[in-house]
Amino acid sequence: MKLSFTTLGCPEWELDLIIKRAVAYGFDAIDFRGLAGEMNIYKLPEFSSQLSHTRDQIMDSGLKVSCFSSSVHMFSTDKYAQNLAEIREYARLCSFFGTRYIRVFGGSIGGTDRAEAIETIVRHFKETGAIAKENGVKLLLETHDDWTSYADVKAVMEQVDPEAVGVLWDLHHPIRTLGEQPEDTWAALGQWIEYTHVKDSRLLPESDGKFKYCLTGEGSIPLTDLYKLLERNGYDGYYTFEWEKKWHPDIEDAEEAFPQYVQYMRNLSI
Repeated sequence: MKLSFTTLGCPEWELDLIIKRAVAYGFDAIDFRGLAGEMNIYKLPEFSSQLSHTRDQIMDSGLKVSCFSSSVHMFSTDKYAQNLAEIREYARLCSFFGTRYIRVFGGSIGGTDRAEAIETIVRHFKETGAIAKENGVKLLLETHDDWTSYADVKAVMEQVDPEAVGVLWDLHHPIRTLGEQPEDTWAALGQWIEYTHVKDSRLLPESDGKFKYCLTGEGSIPLTDLYKLLERNGYDGYYTFEWEKKWHPDIEDAEEAFPQYVQYMRNLSI
């Protein structure tokens, strides 16, 4: 089992501390989603002028960079030029670190007809995917926001280059927000799933579907069943802990949540 975590869970940590604690807690890799307050990490010295030093730090610690998680929303037309520039920056970093993946969002479609939205996002993926492919990288569309439903994601994936675009299965969102059954999600998307996000939550009483994130295994997301489903179907990608401390500062600190996640996940594979 390969374990990673997104830096969304430790938004104030500097790079040295991230690496040190990743090793101490027993992770195999880091998924960069911001660093010390800056979400676009390619703007930081650690990922520009000090790039070689950063790579040496990570590699010498026995870690890998499993993914660079971008802020790109593929449906967006207004920010399309900005999205292209961001994909190029992360493709450059992927090439340097030997990283295979760049995470992208589908994004909100507002009042746009779904068929039109699919046509738009497929068109955008053709150019951005070509940039990724040229650099030996793959874009991963996350099951998130207006693209959580497996039916919507499948409609996109059937029309894009599978060597340039894959799926990041957020194990939480389809279940919690849509009530999708994991077996149905896998049946529809399994051939494209190359990466996962893991987190747990519990429903709040009398809240009409609202939930609160909680420590791994303490909520009602069927993580054991999800793990068995993935393993049974030959999944060999990362199980990446997406602890959204950046967006939910009231949840437990990384110092508690990170090692607890590693212990829980390692126990699943025993």
